[in-house]
Amino acid sequence: MGTQLLLSVLVTCAADAQSSAAFRKGIAAPGAKLTLLADSFKFTEGPATDKQGNVFFTDQPNNRILEWSVDGKLSTFMSDSGRSNGMYFDRSGNLYACADLHNQLWEIDPATKKVTVLVKDYEGKKLNGPNDVWVRPDGGIYITDPFYKRDYWTRGGMEQPGQYVYYLTPDHEKLTPVIQDMKQPNGIVGTPDGTRLYVADIGGNKTYSYSINQDGTLSDKKLFVDMGSDGMTIDDEGDLYLTGKGVTVFNANGEKIDYIPINKPWTGNIKFGGKDRNTLFITASDSLYSMRTRVHGTR
Repeated sequence: MGTQLLLSVLVTCAADAQSSAAFRKGIAAPGAKLTLLADSFKFTEGPATDKQGNVFFTDQPNNRILEWSVDGKLSTFMSDSGRSNGMYFDRSGNLYACADLHNQLWEIDPATKKVTVLVKDYEGKKLNGPNDVWVRPDGGIYITDPFYKRDYWTRGGMEQPGQYVYYLTPDHEKLTPVIQDMKQPNGIVGTPDGTRLYVADIGGNKTYSYSINQDGTLSDKKLFVDMGSDGMTIDDEGDLYLTGKGVTVFNANGEKIDYIPINKPWTGNIKFGGKDRNTLFITASDSLYSMRTRVHGTR
């Protein structure tokens, strides 16, 4: 074997070993197992974590928001939640909810449970049904707006010309479509420094990344992985978590590094929670699961 060929083989083997080691390392804490926390729901969605690490999630068909506290107690936070789906806490502690009963985006004060409707239409026409939401550090809000016909709607079909991703300015005054070329946008999450946004086109079975411009517009669109997702989250190592059939984890380069099988028909969404943000909470069909992790969620 020639010297050049030998070096090539050694480099390839080293790369393969490194890739295999990364996959084996995974994201679970040593000895951690997937734990069923509760299964008394119809369909769970939209987990969001407050500053203390309490996890709020929705039982969307039953029109309620529930809370799993840091001390392991389950309670109902809101029993008339506007059919909330995806949710997110901003850095001031406000809870944002995609309330698709009337195709709105809500801001909820957790202390008083006062609801402020931030978005109810675009150019006088109802949105399709806000589905998932992410708030960047300065308060700008991104929402995905796919169309899923609900049996509780009294309106007709789509009023908007497409299924878009919208940006709402930090002052909540201006709503603008910033992605208009997806089949059906769904899961969304951004990096904690507010510079990059990941959006899943579940209809096109792909996930893309974008650079976030100061004015909220997006640029530098790149294909991240050939896989769509319902919900998404990100950890402190830059790994991205996609859902659907279980949870699939990719590193920042789009390489698969782990997979968490969930014995349910559909895994809707995920979020890190707990006091140290090192527990992954998973909403899957009628259940809520958790798993301790060696990585931490971003705040």
